[in-house]
Amino acid sequence: MATAPVASGSMTAEERKVIFASSLGTVFEWYDFYLYGSLAAIIAKQFFAGTDPNTAFIFALLAFAAGFIVRPFGALVFGRLGDMIGRKYTFLVTILIMGGSTFFVGLLPNYETIGLAAPVILITLRILQGLALGGEYGGAATYVAEHAPHGKRGAFTAWIQTTATLGLFLSLLVILGTRTAIGEEAFAAWGWRIPFLVSVVLLGVSVWIRLSMNESPAFAKMKAEGKTSKAPLTEAFGQWKNMKIVILALLGLTMGQAVVWYTGQFYALFFLQQTLKVDGPTANILIAAALLIGTPFFLVFGSLSDKIGRKPIIMAGCLIAALTYFPIFSGITHYANPALEAALKNAPVVVSADPTDCQFQFNPTGTKKFTSSCDIVKAKLAAASVNYSNEAVAPGTPATVKIGEKVIQSYSSTGLPKEEAAAKDKAFSKEFADAIKAAGYPPKADSSQINYPMVLLLLTILVLYVTMVYGPIAAMLVEMFPTRIRYTSMSLPYHIGNGWFGGLLPTTAFALVAYKGDIYYGLWYPIIFALITFVIGVLFVKETKDNDIYAGD
Repeated sequence: MATAPVASGSMTAEERKVIFASSLGTVFEWYDFYLYGSLAAIIAKQFFAGTDPNTAFIFALLAFAAGFIVRPFGALVFGRLGDMIGRKYTFLVTILIMGGSTFFVGLLPNYETIGLAAPVILITLRILQGLALGGEYGGAATYVAEHAPHGKRGAFTAWIQTTATLGLFLSLLVILGTRTAIGEEAFAAWGWRIPFLVSVVLLGVSVWIRLSMNESPAFAKMKAEGKTSKAPLTEAFGQWKNMKIVILALLGLTMGQAVVWYTGQFYALFFLQQTLKVDGPTANILIAAALLIGTPFFLVFGSLSDKIGRKPIIMAGCLIAALTYFPIFSGITHYANPALEAALKNAPVVVSADPTDCQFQFNPTGTKKFTSSCDIVKAKLAAASVNYSNEAVAPGTPATVKIGEKVIQSYSSTGLPKEEAAAKDKAFSKEFADAIKAAGYPPKADSSQINYPMVLLLLTILVLYVTMVYGPIAAMLVEMFPTRIRYTSMSLPYHIGNGWFGGLLPTTAFALVAYKGDIYYGLWYPIIFALITFVIGVLFVKETKDNDIYAGD
């Protein structure tokens, strides 16, 4: 059995190198991965043309989510390699796949140029990115933890936890700098490619850094003694003793951590831009500033978990987030777009329609057309961020929408020739736009009315929740599993939680809002999963901070 390093008063040069090499390389990987999420609205127009804006945006978010969906498979592939041949070489493979895929997104022709091949190739590249990232996190967390002195694993691995946020922060800075340098029109047309192309420089730096790393001492000793696992997947998931811990790690830790993480960063950005109509540069600056203020708290909560335990901090973060999301997002609306808030209160909207005429407008393929009078009016309301209530009418009655005192009758485009449907849509859209404008619904947020300090404060609180659940998670996952199958065992629950429950959050929340007619309805998704994790975690997950992570079995 390897001997645990003893904590000393200060970090050694070798320890600093380990943390720097692992963290910086992971920053670059997350930078690559998050570029797509930050530019989802532009990518929707570039690669998913030919559909209505709502469908295109949902489709773009699903393409973003595709990279998350395959992450658990990447965890299995690269986790197995990491437990069999070592952490260092797995690092090199994941960074090369991630960086190469990102670079090619910057070169990919759009829908207008090559048609359907554009979104197909884009999704393929996203899947490659997801597979690579699936093998990245477990390796970085395991590598750093196996170098950390006993009693400092939370503090050491917390540096890894800053990398996702710093990667997002770096991507926002590059996007903002490019937008400022060339202007919004040029950026939307071709400038969005620049941040993807720049990643080839980051790739070169990352590969150079990782080539200079040594193998984990715990793994190297185990390999020299011939004790490495010959079948990590079977040992990790084919034996109930370990599999039950994997399940608890997912349901009692990473599921809640993931939805809090993505709500506090990505959904907050989508909410500002898509729902509150805050312009892209302003929304990016606000999110970046909140990240800059909040990121040091990853280290605070990671270090605190060495003293009081990982579990209390993670559970508290899930519970507090679930209890406060509704007032926080209501506050963001109040301070970021007060005109929209006033319109929602003073000009209630009612959709009167035959319930059988209304569908759940979730269209992942982008091919289905919603042509009923009810679906048409609800799509318009969702795009305009207008809340509405529903009123049932007799079957066969065309849908109407009442905006303030104005009543507008919708239309059905089912079976209509394309030209006639377009003419009806143009007439209805104008009448609808005039009505919501007269009722006080703003087409976009007025920058002069935004209370920037208060919006920043609320966004920072959301980031602090992220630091509570995410700061201690790496150390806790590492401590739950034995050395010989650690990479494989911890990677799968982490990436199912973050890849599936977290990665699908923006898409699902957006569709829920369109379905219900309430701009806050999508928050039920993270609230429910955070509460489930809180209950399971409190009842069944054991504290790990004093576990011996150098045990081989």
